[in-house]
Amino acid sequence: MTDAIGLQALEHALNALTTRVSSLREARSAYPADPRSTLDAALAELDTAGELLEASLRELRRAPRRSGERESGSQRELKLLRQVFRTFPVPVVVLDGSGVVRRISAETSRMLGSPAGYLIGRSFPLFVDVSRRAAFRSHLTAVQRGGETATFQTRLSHQGRAHTVQLAVIRLTMPGEPQAMTAVVILPLETQVSTAPAGPVTRSDASLMLASARRQELLARMTRLLLDEESLRQPVTVTRAARLLAAETADWVIADVVRDGMPRRATVLGPSDKPVTELVRVVEGLNPLTAPAVAHVLTGGSGVVHEMLEDDTLLGSVPGGPPLLRVMGAASVLIVPIQGEAGALGALTLVRLRDREPFTLADLGLMEEIGVHLGLALRARRNFQTRFQAAEALRTSVVPRALPDIPGFEAAAVYHAGSSSVGAEFYDAFPVRDGWGFALGGAVGKSEEAAAVTAMVRNGLRVLSVWESEPAEALRKMNQALTAQNSGMFVMAAAGFVRGRKIRLASAGHHPAALLQPDGGVRFTAGGGVPLGIDPEAEMFGEEITLTRGQTLVFYSDGLVASQNEQGEPYGEDRLADVLARSVAQAPATVVKAIEDDRNAFSGGRVWDEVVILALRAV
Repeated sequence: MTDAIGLQALEHALNALTTRVSSLREARSAYPADPRSTLDAALAELDTAGELLEASLRELRRAPRRSGERESGSQRELKLLRQVFRTFPVPVVVLDGSGVVRRISAETSRMLGSPAGYLIGRSFPLFVDVSRRAAFRSHLTAVQRGGETATFQTRLSHQGRAHTVQLAVIRLTMPGEPQAMTAVVILPLETQVSTAPAGPVTRSDASLMLASARRQELLARMTRLLLDEESLRQPVTVTRAARLLAAETADWVIADVVRDGMPRRATVLGPSDKPVTELVRVVEGLNPLTAPAVAHVLTGGSGVVHEMLEDDTLLGSVPGGPPLLRVMGAASVLIVPIQGEAGALGALTLVRLRDREPFTLADLGLMEEIGVHLGLALRARRNFQTRFQAAEALRTSVVPRALPDIPGFEAAAVYHAGSSSVGAEFYDAFPVRDGWGFALGGAVGKSEEAAAVTAMVRNGLRVLSVWESEPAEALRKMNQALTAQNSGMFVMAAAGFVRGRKIRLASAGHHPAALLQPDGGVRFTAGGGVPLGIDPEAEMFGEEITLTRGQTLVFYSDGLVASQNEQGEPYGEDRLADVLARSVAQAPATVVKAIEDDRNAFSGGRVWDEVVILALRAV
């Protein structure tokens, strides 16, 4: 092509090129198994496109507009040539000396899936396959210095699109530019050029709303997951959150949690459709602080997003090997802190590969919110675990691990804590002088203080029973000790000492025990009295009974007989007597189970107050 070319000739050549490129597209689609002839022709057209660009630039250099002049014919030609560049049928990008995009044709915008306004100002090597990026930079530098045109085959990736392309890199001298520019002409080899209408690619309002709705749905699902009771009870909070993110929004998810002041790797999840098991193990063994980007987020407390990955050392390197992100095939990275009250509790690292859309600032905002929610869940779990451990300690202090073997008797018991995390009821069995003792009861209330008072009474009765020969005397002294505490709490309790077949009973405001006869008859002991902690001078009521073979003595808490059905009717002692009458000659474990099942059927399985049942049968 001659050095001088008129606009009319340029337009004619451009139209002819457009027609030939369209024919090549049709040939590529019609004969996909015979790419060689199409490729040779396409490379020839690529040379033609380069010549047209050079001719266009020569036209641009003509007659620059002077300051203050009216728009001349040359200026109008300049505008026309710019429009020609925008509508050029081959993807073309103009780069400055550092490889940053300065101009981009509409065809390139369609191919990469982003508007020109988004792509201008980006480093073009970021679109090049990570494994070929360094080689492309070398070619770019050689062209800028030597002026020789270079061709280069690689993959371009952006917005979830991947293209195997042939690049032609040409040095340009642009009028008004202090340094040489570079044109990159792109010829797709394995993907068809989009047939979308000319113009910048923009996302519709509907697609933006859909993307926003998906983010909100992910946030809602994460919140439900973190509030699940299992997440509070078990150390699975971070792992479950990572699994959800891996399934919905990332190819790789790495979760690091700070324990004892040091970040530790908690979870690593890789693409489920790729053989990455060995790489997952490698990542699990890495120290989070060897990843510069993770260390920065942990210390700085704010998230970062790398939409197009320029530095593949952000997550450190495989031991003795290349950067980790390069091995992963990463194209986009997002890291956010797991927020705590006094600093980061950890960090979430999300990685997307080259065949997916890159992370955006909207994704960063969503993940930072998830990091806040996850931090709240971790703190809630720690508080829950602290209270749960305290409740377990209180519970073990009011309920024995197992009932001892009492000579001549069988024993069984059941305990339900009710709606409270810590129970205020207790039962116990322990050795006394020349026999065995047992006790049960509970403080009025559901707080930790009530449970602590209950534990004190249980342990106090154990100690007093070492010296006292009568359960009523042990209860009396326990009453004096509790009253002296002036806690405002009072406890209903019952105690008994077993010596041979005789049982000495004492009650401090407790329900009477039920005595089941072998013939099915049921009678109740006296019970009653004043609860512990009200009057230091209160006398404890006591009685003695002798059990014969086959008789069963059943003790129960107020939570059993006070249980209500849907109509608000109490379970009551009459219904208890009916169940016992149907349990003649049954073992204590069977009797206890029968009472429990009947109460559950009556109240629909609801338990508000603690339920304690203790059965003792003479054998």
